[in-house]
Amino acid sequence: MIIARNLVELRKSKKYTQQDLAEILQYSDKAISKWEKGDSLPDIEVLYQICNLYGVTLDFLTHEGSIEDKKEYIIPKYEIRNKAIITFLFIIAIWTLGVAAFVAINIYSNKVMWPIFVWCVPLSATLLIYFNLKWGKRLFNVFIFTAMLWGYIAGVFLQILYSAKINIWPIFLVGIPIEIAIILWAFLKHD
Repeated sequence: MIIARNLVELRKSKKYTQQDLAEILQYSDKAISKWEKGDSLPDIEVLYQICNLYGVTLDFLTHEGSIEDKKEYIIPKYEIRNKAIITFLFIIAIWTLGVAAFVAINIYSNKVMWPIFVWCVPLSATLLIYFNLKWGKRLFNVFIFTAMLWGYIAGVFLQILYSAKINIWPIFLVGIPIEIAIILWAFLKHD
């Protein structure tokens, strides 16, 4: 019941309805209602998502008291900012390696290999998926998976086209059913 009361208090403090929270977490509003009544508990992964959403630790949910009484369990805003900065530093590292590879190939083989930059897009998306699963909101995964899918397909297409001069445009057709699966996956609701 402590967790249930805390879930209600956090939701109301952000002025979310149960439906709003259900859409954010991609669960049904009935599931949210059950959690808030204490009839059931979300699994630990969902509790972690809820903590990230509200900027609190898991201890916040398991201790009694008002929000003011549990300030020690509220994650400072700078930690959220730091997570974003860490993510972007890793992405910058990928693009820096891409630029370095481009320059090295251009200097040593006198070839201009601009498709290297295309590969930076899906590699960045792969990294974003990792950090988003760890720190972010599940809602963004559909956009990140889409960027990763089409980035890898474009990379393969351009690399083969550029290197072997073979027209393999049908490779993009492979992405269509996968993209449909990604979109449908985004609409799944959990009870």
